[in-house]
Amino acid sequence: MWVACLDMEGVLVPEIWVNVAESTGIAELRFTTREICDYDELMTHRMRVLYEHGLKLSDIQRVIAKMQPYDGAVEFLAWLQERGEVLILSDTFIQFARPLITQLGNPTILCHSLVVKDDRIVDYQVRLSDQKRAAVRAFQGLNYQTVAVGDSYNDLTMLRAADIGVLFRPPSQVAAEHPQLPVRYDYESLRELIQCRMNELQDPTAVVRSS
Repeated sequence: MWVACLDMEGVLVPEIWVNVAESTGIAELRFTTREICDYDELMTHRMRVLYEHGLKLSDIQRVIAKMQPYDGAVEFLAWLQERGEVLILSDTFIQFARPLITQLGNPTILCHSLVVKDDRIVDYQVRLSDQKRAAVRAFQGLNYQTVAVGDSYNDLTMLRAADIGVLFRPPSQVAAEHPQLPVRYDYESLRELIQCRMNELQDPTAVVRSS
């Protein structure tokens, strides 16, 4: 039995904070886990910028309401669901994720929560430190084989823990720093790699055909 654990932003949908930065013209909100690996540092920066510019949760949600999944993302999820369970593991927040998850067909998502007062984001609550890796290990403990796909620094522990871990459209720096992880840039080649690795794990005598 297989469980696929996928990051959301950068893998299935565009980066939310980048879209907010482009919509508001606030360049300081463009930073994501693709550039800053310390999540607390990144969120502290974001909350400071939101406060300085008076941006509210509803302002961000209006931007998200206009976003759509990447072309091919829904079909890719459907392909994975034919082969096992699919779980979205994201460092976004449930207050952001709902409309995007609906467009993706409502797969299960595990993510964090915002603390909101009078429409202002005042804090955030992390579900669990390194939750992505913890989830993969938990499924393996239940005798599942695991596929993990991510694009950023915060996905690396999940990718290393999984039976099949793949970087999808990562920044060049992330790919260069972690050459042991295979990289793919489109859903078709990602499907081919995952299927090949699945076949190899099910038949250890199979000739390795991917890298």
